[in-house]
Amino acid sequence: MNFGRVKDLVNAARKNKVFLMAVGGPRGADESLVVLMKEDGHVRFPHRCCLLNFDGAKGSIQVVAVAARNVERAQEFGKKHSIRAAYGSYVELARDPNIDVVYIGVIHPYHLNCCLLFMDAKKNVLCEKPLAMNAREVKEILDSAKRNNVFLMEAVWSRFFPASVEIRRLLAQGELGEVKMVRAEFGQPLMHLPRSMDKNLGAGTTLDLGIYPLQFSMMVYGGEKPESIKATGVCTETGVDETTVVTLKFSKGRMAVITCSSGLELDNDAVIVGTKGTIRIPAHMWCPTSVVVNGKESQYPVPESDFTLNFLNSTGMCYEAEAVRQCLLKGLKESPVMSHADSLALAEVEDEVRRQVGVVYSQDSG
Repeated sequence: MNFGRVKDLVNAARKNKVFLMAVGGPRGADESLVVLMKEDGHVRFPHRCCLLNFDGAKGSIQVVAVAARNVERAQEFGKKHSIRAAYGSYVELARDPNIDVVYIGVIHPYHLNCCLLFMDAKKNVLCEKPLAMNAREVKEILDSAKRNNVFLMEAVWSRFFPASVEIRRLLAQGELGEVKMVRAEFGQPLMHLPRSMDKNLGAGTTLDLGIYPLQFSMMVYGGEKPESIKATGVCTETGVDETTVVTLKFSKGRMAVITCSSGLELDNDAVIVGTKGTIRIPAHMWCPTSVVVNGKESQYPVPESDFTLNFLNSTGMCYEAEAVRQCLLKGLKESPVMSHADSLALAEVEDEVRRQVGVVYSQDSG
């Protein structure tokens, strides 16, 4: 995550009148940011502030605080987005009683400690993907959520796009018959960025980009964990994977082939093949806006924005935000779309892929 993604989330939610949680993202390893919200009745605020009203809701969700390890940066961000409180530490922010839910967008080596801090403070959490560095850390986070009786979800935003909702509907209705094959890929030239090379920043294409096609294949197969995993890849001199190819075999002979790369621009499409037909996401499979079913294409555009955004289809972040709001209104502690079991299974697959490719982080020896 970086400040560009943070601003996109704030602006997307403001524009589309949906629930916004904490937002965060570092410029580098030593900087990070978190913003938090609380439901705030019928209070009225200026148009340019981060007050977000919900269609059909009695109240509203308001951004109430921002925190960074550099308080000046927190104050600068807060002033720009009309956020009333700025803190110079996460601990101080976690003690704020005006916070109901937090979105954690720091880089993933810091997810474990941030999640534990806020959940121990009884805050509901939406944490950016990957949820943690490995399955052991994911288990620790899930145990904390259960112990503290708070909501927790890994922010796999792709699953909440209308196009993804339609794909799940078609699969549930048996539109393709028996699904036999999934192919998905995500590749972008990112090796000029420190976060793609520095192992201390959690660099590596499996955790950064590969998580998208991996979770897609597991979503298509109903959250099932693959029976076998075969992975190969090319690693950099810093010991992180640049390009990785994974073959997954699920029960009943169903297959998936995944390609991810931080060094190459790939087609970035996804295909689901069944005995009665095919579904294809033509491009941008991680933030889909169109679906081709047996040759017929349907469009699912994301909301427009009045603001300049930094990443493709960033207004689509409003969908996962609204999904979390709905979960909280229903008293749920996890999302049925991206459940705790989904996050753990995904982390276990990522661990095995990394083991076979030869990517080891310091957190793996903990």
